[in-house]
Amino acid sequence: MPLRMIVLAKQVPDTANVGVEAMNPDGTVNRAALPAIFNPEDLSALEMGLALRDRHGGSVTIITMGPPRAAEILRDALCRGADRAILLSDRRFAASDTLATSYTLAQAIMNRLSPFDIVIAGRQAIDGDTAQVGPQTAEKLGIPQTTYVADMREVEPGVFRVRRDLGRSDAVVELAVPFLVTVIKSANKPRWPPAKRLLTYRRARSTFEMEDEAKRQGVTIEELQQQLESRNLVIETWSADSIAPDFDRIGLAGSPTKVKKIESVVLAGHDLELFEPDDAGVAALVDKLVEERTFG
Repeated sequence: MPLRMIVLAKQVPDTANVGVEAMNPDGTVNRAALPAIFNPEDLSALEMGLALRDRHGGSVTIITMGPPRAAEILRDALCRGADRAILLSDRRFAASDTLATSYTLAQAIMNRLSPFDIVIAGRQAIDGDTAQVGPQTAEKLGIPQTTYVADMREVEPGVFRVRRDLGRSDAVVELAVPFLVTVIKSANKPRWPPAKRLLTYRRARSTFEMEDEAKRQGVTIEELQQQLESRNLVIETWSADSIAPDFDRIGLAGSPTKVKKIESVVLAGHDLELFEPDDAGVAALVDKLVEERTFG
């Protein structure tokens, strides 16, 4: 049966390049100081949605909440095969913790994207590593959810057998739509954008980007928007008002989690002792570890 799928994604700071300037004095991330990337496990979630659509038909809508530049990952998703892209962006969403983020996403889904069959998210984002947004969103939507998903197959119309990779063992559960899953990075290998889609959808623009693009082309914003809409190249941009939230539950006001302290941890090097890769070297290494009471 054709599936109506929603993929939750996040643009995250590249944590391989975190320095002192990466944090604001209030403990929030200074995202402007870091290069931004598509959260890796969200790419796996997108690939799972695209693969299900390839098998069963339907549509894949990708949605992200973030600043205007988060449109970059939505453009990437369209190039890879997503059918629709939505940017939730409003200053009133700023400084959201997982509770406020999941509430905002759930409001957008319930009020603007229902009905749906499957919501797919990455297991966790590399900037917070909480793994909370997916399950919290499912709770607010009132639908079943399962995590650590490595594979998912339809066994009868609307019922899926889901394999969870728990490290030392697997678990298999069955879920009936609608439901939410969070996907691990090893579940699949995200596809590269086909050349034809890349050449087309790299021109997709959000509302925030249209002003500069209109100036570059020498047209009005209205004319540009009409051009983009006629070619399905608009990244829909929703404000807080668009999803009719309780404003006390979004952004900083709706975020009870507070950062108490930020520390910059520097790993100091010590003297290096080398041991030969032979029996004598192994014996010397063991003697050294015993001597230093590492073990023994």
